[in-house]
Amino acid sequence: MEWRASHILVSDRGLAQQLMIKVKQGASFESLAREYSTCPSKSSGGDLGWFGPGKMVPAFESACKGLGVGSISDVVSTQFGYHVIKVTGKRD
Repeated sequence: MEWRASHILVSDRGLAQQLMIKVKQGASFESLAREYSTCPSKSSGGDLGWFGPGKMVPAFESACKGLGVGSISDVVSTQFGYHVIKVTGKRD
């Protein structure tokens, strides 16, 4: 299984929660990623491209496994900070 996902990465849990709520209420994920994310992927709206098992840290990969295409995660904490994740594709 491979996934395609976008994320917004920030260093503050409270900000991550605010952004997650905005996205779940219909705000543009890509626009918020460009404005707030600290990851270089922000220039592409947070898009991380396709990745397979073991390519992302365990908590990030686990969140992707549990989401359907188009779904938004709750805040996911990793050693890099706090992520809001949007799964944009899955393939075998």
